[in-house]
Amino acid sequence: MGQMFYQESDFENTVISYDLSNRGIDISALYHLSFQDYNTYQGNKYHKDKNTLGYINLGTSENKLCTDLLAERLSQSDMTYIDEDLLQYTDWRGQPFLRKEVARFLTFYCKTPEFLDPENVVILNGHSAVFSALAMVLCDPGEAFLVPTPSYGGFAFSTHLYAKVKLVPVHLESQVTEANGYPFQLTVDKLEQALLGAKIEGKKVRGLVLINPQNPLGDVYSQDSMMEYLEFAKKYNLHVIVDEMYMLSVFDEAITFHSVLSMKSLPDPNKTHVIWGTSKDFCISGFRFGALYTHNREVASAMSSFGYLHSISGIAQYKLRQLLQDREWIDNVYLPSYHFRLQEAHRYVTHKLKALKVPFLNRGSGLYVWINLKQYLDPCTFEEELLLHHRFLDHKLILSPGKAFMCKEPGWFRLIFAARPHLLRSGMHRFQQVLVEQEQEHRVKQLEDAMKEEVSTSQPETPASPVLRKS
Repeated sequence: MGQMFYQESDFENTVISYDLSNRGIDISALYHLSFQDYNTYQGNKYHKDKNTLGYINLGTSENKLCTDLLAERLSQSDMTYIDEDLLQYTDWRGQPFLRKEVARFLTFYCKTPEFLDPENVVILNGHSAVFSALAMVLCDPGEAFLVPTPSYGGFAFSTHLYAKVKLVPVHLESQVTEANGYPFQLTVDKLEQALLGAKIEGKKVRGLVLINPQNPLGDVYSQDSMMEYLEFAKKYNLHVIVDEMYMLSVFDEAITFHSVLSMKSLPDPNKTHVIWGTSKDFCISGFRFGALYTHNREVASAMSSFGYLHSISGIAQYKLRQLLQDREWIDNVYLPSYHFRLQEAHRYVTHKLKALKVPFLNRGSGLYVWINLKQYLDPCTFEEELLLHHRFLDHKLILSPGKAFMCKEPGWFRLIFAARPHLLRSGMHRFQQVLVEQEQEHRVKQLEDAMKEEVSTSQPETPASPVLRKS
């Protein structure tokens, strides 16, 4: 085997491997490409007392708004129970007591027409583990999923790492037109076009991936729209993976979230699979909990095998069961506080963005705002977007650039607002500093260009040299 050389801007030296397989080199390169900013942040985090010069991460969708409430609830006496069985290997599908509670929880909060069956629940260590395993059991290497973009960037890493499954972007556009009733609208026509394009390129598409509420846009699909997408998938015999990780993070009271599990009649229930977890809605990403609900027992059985590698500790599963079954605390303490804090944080950030004249999508769900910084790119290219991203990094601020979400248009960024007030204030101060610097630099550049233009037009033309002719 030959060697592969790859170099990243954060590396001190070029990494050369004589020990890794080609696959190992590919995985290592993908890891560094995907997580170099996050790893830098982990080594130098901002702290209001201990490290005020550290990185502020408003790029990773991690919920920190109610960690105080969760820490208090997880410290109560019912959480400290230890049983010998919890110290042993678990059921690879997830402990029966937790699968039962997840089915009850989703039945209640998804407003399902019938009680969900615990036998249809599979629990793994996180949303991405569930998605990666689904890609493995639904697709062969080289096959593909349709993904409306901009979309969660972790899908690309999760599908490539084990499954080697491709993503076919369904590009959505920000411009409002007759065919585009609102920015980044997903329509069946766009799904049809992307599927046709994939077939022309020889790609075999096995499924459609939807996020509801959408990440990074914040859109919440109506029941009618969701039904249209599901009927499209049935027409072409596609699986549908519906990521509902933010279902309890809808904070605009005028918006109603409808889970796909609430539909009385699914076009193809055997090919409809739902993912949910507690990382976003409950501020406990460190618990690494993700759940699949599928009516397809064959899929559930195949997914269960991944518990051998990706299960959660028995003690964590017990605590999760205790948390999810405490409806009184969830409904009367946690959710009211959580939604209020989401509203306040969103109001603060959007007020700042309006003051800075930064356009954004004003949605009422999720932990983030999708912002338009095209005016700060000159020219408006992905190269300039990357340079702006690095300028944020130079100011110890992490945002997620649009290219990470497979966005077709350069200049969009995702900004996370689900942070405690002091962190958000410091982050937005750094954000403003970068925009001021960027604007000043553009003005200097425009002035220099204008002066060059003036010099070139004011200089007389050089007379042409006489042509010597041979006599």
